[in-house]
Amino acid sequence: MSFERPLQAREADGGQGEAQDARERDFSAGGVVVHDGQVAVIVPRKRGPQGERVLGLPKGHPDGDESAEQAAAREVREETGLQVELLAPLGEIAYTHRRAGRTVDKRVRFYLFAYRSGRLEDHDEEIEEARWMPLQEAARALTFEGEREIVRRAISQMAPGR
Repeated sequence: MSFERPLQAREADGGQGEAQDARERDFSAGGVVVHDGQVAVIVPRKRGPQGERVLGLPKGHPDGDESAEQAAAREVREETGLQVELLAPLGEIAYTHRRAGRTVDKRVRFYLFAYRSGRLEDHDEEIEEARWMPLQEAARALTFEGEREIVRRAISQMAPGR
């Protein structure tokens, strides 16, 4: 989902007239964890752009020199309490949002994971709730369209004969 706003330009040359784009770039990695036809979803404590509860997929920034795959698996573990096994890449979503008065171009790379062990109750303090949801329901119920599309890709990848 995109929250486009007009660009905020700033003078970067001491008033000589050359404006710089105030956009920032941000990258995260996340996971679609599947088990018995269900997917692990989260409700973060941080609210959405209009203060609403968000139903989403676990994701976050890489730490240090982590690869996107490593970051996705770690974020899944932290935000859901689950140990997972990487199955396949699902692709990226991109959107624009506002943070601290600045426009941020965000990319999130998602991976398909199989559940191996763990309990959803063992999520970290950033998460209000983690739960299992049927895949088809998640493809309709997640807050943001980009994440709904990622779940649809996971469903397609898991289809028999693929």
